[in-house]
Amino acid sequence: MIDSSQYPYQTQAATREPTWLRYTLIGIAVAFMTLMLVIPLLSVFYEALKSGWQLYVAALTDHEALSAIKLTLITALIVVPINTVIGIALAWLLTRFDFKGKQFLTTLLDLPFSVSPVVAGLMFVALLGANTWLGGWLEYFGFQVIFAIPGIVLATMFVTFPFVAREVIPLMQSQGSSEEQAALTLGASGWQMFWRVTLPNIKWGLLYGVILCNARAMGEFGAVSVVSGKLRGQTTTLPLQVEILYQEYNFAAAFAVASLLALLALVSNLKHNQIQTLNSQQQPWISLLQQVHSRYTTFKVCVSFCTILFMIKSFRHQ
Repeated sequence: MIDSSQYPYQTQAATREPTWLRYTLIGIAVAFMTLMLVIPLLSVFYEALKSGWQLYVAALTDHEALSAIKLTLITALIVVPINTVIGIALAWLLTRFDFKGKQFLTTLLDLPFSVSPVVAGLMFVALLGANTWLGGWLEYFGFQVIFAIPGIVLATMFVTFPFVAREVIPLMQSQGSSEEQAALTLGASGWQMFWRVTLPNIKWGLLYGVILCNARAMGEFGAVSVVSGKLRGQTTTLPLQVEILYQEYNFAAAFAVASLLALLALVSNLKHNQIQTLNSQQQPWISLLQQVHSRYTTFKVCVSFCTILFMIKSFRHQ
């Protein structure tokens, strides 16, 4: 954590806020977080458990719920390792080499952040759908992409692949390549340099990116909704299962599955906060940037659950 000796903002009389203003800002922040995050999350768990523990367990052990959990885990287990390798490779390329088109490649890296997930799903449908030449050619050989697991994996991979690279790039830029060059000068091979010098230096940022990538992969809705076809028990992930259940007015089961997603989000948030604490002892300014990213991610999770809660309440009143 950055103390006052490193960042003496509050120690200067010209920049020190009055006590009443400080507590007012703190109160506004706490009230906002309580209203937008704490209350919706508690409401999800309350609605999930108010019908009894047996009904809660029954909703999570239902055949379709178990199928959704299994598909969500399979998708994450495929997507996260691939995106980790791609993220490290992209970070290495963008921080260690200068070449024509580097700025364009950096722009492409941020494309999944700016493109709507629904649009991303439609892109894959337009490219690999049964009525396209490539999708038709693949289906001719018995390989279906859209409305099948491969399409879900591709859509999730597209949405989540920048997370690892965007966490590793600042670390590699700040550390430079002097230690790696020294290792090569002492006779280390490329792989020895990577495993013994590069990887230990980026391990906390890498783990942080992996956790964010995993959380987004498990909670992705828009792109997966387009390419999955929502075939019950076959191509439904946990977020899609929540939608299907509340559309059927099965509110207890919808909240039960939503509570599982909320729990996964909370665990992921706690884990990367622990990583931030460890990383801040080594790179304070990078930790500050990661904290801003963390708060933005938490806000998106909050908005997602508020939306789900509002939609379920709306259907109930109807």
